[in-house]
This record gives sequence, structure tokens and C-alpha cells, in this order.
Amino acid sequence: MRIGFYPGCSLNGTSREYNESVMAIGKAMGIDWVELKDWNCCGATAAHSMNKELSLALPTRILALAEKQGFQEIVVPCASCYNRLSVAQYELEKDETLKDDVLTVVGLPYLGTVKVLNVIQFIEKYIMDILPDKIINPFTHQVACYYGCLLLRPHKILKFDRLEDPQSMDKIMSVLGATPIDWAFKTECCGAGLSVSRTDLVGRLSGNILKDASDRGAEAVIVACPMCHSNLDMRRSAINKYLMNPITIPVLYVTQVLGLAIGLSAKELGLERHFVSVNLKETELCQE
Repeated sequence: MRIGFYPGCSLNGTSREYNESVMAIGKAMGIDWVELKDWNCCGATAAHSMNKELSLALPTRILALAEKQGFQEIVVPCASCYNRLSVAQYELEKDETLKDDVLTVVGLPYLGTVKVLNVIQFIEKYIMDILPDKIINPFTHQVACYYGCLLLRPHKILKFDRLEDPQSMDKIMSVLGATPIDWAFKTECCGAGLSVSRTDLVGRLSGNILKDASDRGAEAVIVACPMCHSNLDMRRSAINKYLMNPITIPVLYVTQVLGLAIGLSAKELGLERHFVSVNLKETELCQE
């Protein structure tokens, strides 16, 4: 099955393990990933706060390239990229004058025919029906499914899952053998792009997320966003300083958990790249 794929900047850099896990589960499930040619940065996270025309031109060029290359839909694993492409589609659809201005900058035709799928939507559409028969190593752990901001907001544009208590990732985890917990921080902000400029704030915001997950018995936090993963995983020293009590539960991408459940190795899924060691004995994930 041939499916268009837009990795964005993070999956080629700081979130290589996310890319590796997406590629690995695609291969295992018979997906022929076709990476968009000549793609550019979508503008996240700063463009929309600096220049509206630029913030729309960057994702519109990606969408125009997808149309030109014959894709009816593209999978966009990064939540920030998914958000920016979806917002661009919405803005151009409702304002023809703005669309003409942006396309003049882009220099490519764009009809608005490409559907943008985030990684959870991709799993729901192409994998969920065949997933139960593929599971050989159920992920028998309590997990906190963390959706963050960008998969759900703005809700009037994305229209993906319930805004306050989303369930799509929880359902995937249940099929994989996990037990999703009921918790209070599913959609709270982790600090987003303040990771470098205000690491102290990221420590506080992400610390509150991890503390609630840990207090409620989660053995792992599950994400579908490179920025959320970076803040919850890489900024653990700032988090522990804020909490004054170490939190050791790991943070995994939903694609990594899926890969483990269908028998892929920790190395294939990039688990050795995490800052917080993934060491869940029942699933034999020790990284030694």
C-alpha cells in the first residue's frame, strides 16, 4: 500500500527514534512509505507568531507539492506539522483573497484536495483492523496517554477526538494490551517551544504532567508529538529539580509501543535514543 509521508524537521533530527518507529511499523504492516520530494519546514513553532503570510506559505507549499506528486493524503506524524498543515488548509479554504496572495508567494497551484492524517488517524485507518492478529507481545503496563495541545487545538479546525478527554490513543493502547489510566493532564501544555528559552517553565509544566501520571500508577507516558517527548524526556533534570523528587517513568511514542507489541526490537524502534531509560522488565526492554 503506497502512502505519502511528510517527516518534517523533527523526525529527521531530534526525533529520529519517532521516524524509525513509524518506518518500522509501516514496513511490518505492508505500508510502502513514499516521502514527499523537496519538502520544506512547515514553520512550526515560530512562523505563525512572526508573519502570517509566511506561516501559511510554508505549509501550503508542502500541500501543493503533495498534490503535484499525486497524493490524495499524506501522513504527518509530528503534531506540530499536522497542526500547521491543517490550519493552512482551513485558512485558505475560507478566504480566497488570502489564498491567492499565499499561492503567489508559493508559486505552485493548490486545489485543497490532500487529506492530512496525524499518526493516530493513520493507525486507526490502516492498522487497527489488522492489529489484533499481529500482536505477539502485549504491552501489559499501565500507561498515561498524553495528547498535549497540538493534536486537538484549535478544535474547530482539527476536529480530532474529544477536546477535554480524548480517547483515540487510549483505544489503541487497550488493543495493544496496555491499561490506560484515567488522569487529569491528558491535554495540558508541556511548555512547548519554551524548552530552551524557559527551561524552568518547562520543568514546572512537564513536571506536573509526569507527577500526576506517576501518582496514578502509570508505568509509561505515551505521546504522538516530538516536542512533548522532548520536554518530558530530555528535560527530566529540570522536572526533577522542580518536583524535588525523581520521576523515572519513561516516555514512549505510540508507534514504539505498537512496534513492541507486534514483535519489533527496541533497536528497530529507536528506544536507545531516549534520555530516560526504557526498562520495563515484563517486555524485556532493558537497554544494557
